Amino acid sequence: MHSFGHRLNGLLTFSVTILAIMCAIASLSDNLNTPSPTAEIKVHFYSHMLISGIGIMNINWFQKQPQGNDEVVFGDIHRPPFFCPLFFTIIHHREADFKYHLLVDPQLFIFVAAEYETPKNSLNQVSLWDAIIPAKEHAKFWIHTSNKYRFVDQGNNLRGKKFNLTLHWHVMPKTGKMFADKIVMAGYSFPEEYR
Repeated sequence: MHSFGHRLNGLLTFSVTILAIMCAIASLSDNLNTPSPTAEIKVHFYSHMLISGIGIMNINWFQKQPQGNDEVVFGDIHRPPFFCPLFFTIIHHREADFKYHLLVDPQLFIFVAAEYETPKNSLNQVSLWDAIIPAKEHAKFWIHTSNKYRFVDQGNNLRGKKFNLTLHWHVMPKTGKMFADKIVMAGYSFPEEYR
C-alpha cells in the first residue's frame, strides 16, 4: 500500500515529534526545580603584603603600565614575577547540579573573578581562572591551581581599592533554562601605593 519512502517518512516524523515533546518536558521541568549547588573556595597565599580573613596574599608588583592601566601581579616570592600565581583550592560539592535535569546531562562552566567598584563602573570583573566540567562524574572535585589570566585594570583605579574574589558557576543543560549562582569572598584590598 505505502511505499518504503512513505513509511520511512512517517517513522522519521514520529521520532522527531517524540524528541520535540521530550525537549519540551525537559524545559518545563526546569521551572519545577531550582538547583542550589554548594561549593567552597579557599585561597592560599604565601607571603606578607595583603592580609584578609581568608589568607595572606603576596603581590609581586603593583604598578602603573605605560598606557596608564594598573597591573597587579600576585606571586610566590620564590618564582619569577611573570609566573604570577594566585593559588586557589576549589571544592565543588554537589552532583545535584547534574541530577536535577530529567533527560540530559548538563555541563558546568565555572570561573573565579576579582570584582571591584570604580567611579566609572559599579561592577568591574577580572577573570582569574575558569574551567568547564563536562559530566556529573567530574562534579565533585578538588583543585589547587594558579590564576590563568593577569589582573589588569583599565585605568588607575586600584590603589587602596577593596575587592572580592567570587566563584561563579553556570549550569548549562543541552536544552532548557540555564542557571547561574556564585559565592562571594569579601575582605581583600590593594596597597595604597605602587611598588
